[in-house]
Amino acid sequence: MHFTAAKLLSLASQIKDWGKSLGFQAVGICDTDLSHAEPEFQAWLHEGLHGEMDYMAKHGLKRLRPSELMPGTVRVITVRMDYLPDDVRDSNDVLQHPADAFVSRYAVGRDYHKVLRSRLQSLCDKISAEIGKSGEFGYRVFTDSAPVAEVELAQKSGLGWRGKHTLLLSREAGSWFFLGEIYTDLPLPIDKPLENHCGTCSACLDVCPTRAITAPYKVDARRCISYLTIELKGSIPEELRPLMGNRIYGCDDCQLVCPWNKYAKLSVEAEFQARHGLDNATLIELFAWDKGTFDANTAGSAIRRIGHERWLRNIAVALGNAPKTSEVITALQSRAEDSSELVREHVAWALACHFGKGQNPDQPIGAT
Repeated sequence: MHFTAAKLLSLASQIKDWGKSLGFQAVGICDTDLSHAEPEFQAWLHEGLHGEMDYMAKHGLKRLRPSELMPGTVRVITVRMDYLPDDVRDSNDVLQHPADAFVSRYAVGRDYHKVLRSRLQSLCDKISAEIGKSGEFGYRVFTDSAPVAEVELAQKSGLGWRGKHTLLLSREAGSWFFLGEIYTDLPLPIDKPLENHCGTCSACLDVCPTRAITAPYKVDARRCISYLTIELKGSIPEELRPLMGNRIYGCDDCQLVCPWNKYAKLSVEAEFQARHGLDNATLIELFAWDKGTFDANTAGSAIRRIGHERWLRNIAVALGNAPKTSEVITALQSRAEDSSELVREHVAWALACHFGKGQNPDQPIGAT
């Protein structure tokens, strides 16, 4: 397959126009050389900061070598799609009411994987149609679904820069957005990376509830609330439970405090709007969901991946951090004999938080 430089330049421009027409707020193009990021990534793995995310180590440097993941890849088309819902309860208000449940704003709506993957495929279809008989278009679509260094690629293609919390930041859009990629064999012209604009700001490091951001651009996943509530399959370390507050799925604190997010745009996607009241629910309401209710209310949601057992585990911790009321105690006692050992353990811890070790959690509040 051979294209003139003029044709490739025109095609790159068309790809960006098509991307925006499909609902992506930004589209960039970069080459595949991420060798500059390899030493830091290897050091992070060597320190064990990925915790139980074995897939991070399993694929090794393939994550930073696109042509090894998909042979023939010479360019990566990166996209950004804003997700901040426009009709949800204020996040800080939820966090200030410990009896209410905080769900990371990316997860209150439809699973972003499905939304972005469909749009990326539509973009590829447009490229294929434009190329037509000129030759085959080799590509593969990714949406946080394979060993892809999406922040590094997005940064290199000019969509933003890596913030000190390790998320991508944009001067025009903050960080409330999803990223997606198309690996391709088309030798398209590349875009220029942007400069870092974090300066001396340390707001994200200072606000992290568990001090998971151990240094600028370095996160210890084992302490991160998003990891603890989503990736971790077993028991949440006891010393970290009190620091989790009412965060039951993910954590947005580092984004909420970032000065650049004053420029964040609200999402125009109906798919990302809150469903089943997940932006404004109480812990007790969500703790009452049986498996059937959980499955029904998380159908098509990113939350489904953790399953009902870990959902209850997370909420039990939050109820242990909630104010001691008869309703909270009753809710916890209702699952004290749950069929899951994991749930029972976290419920027992939560009850001990309210009654103290050695006290009778069956005793009514106020009784002596």
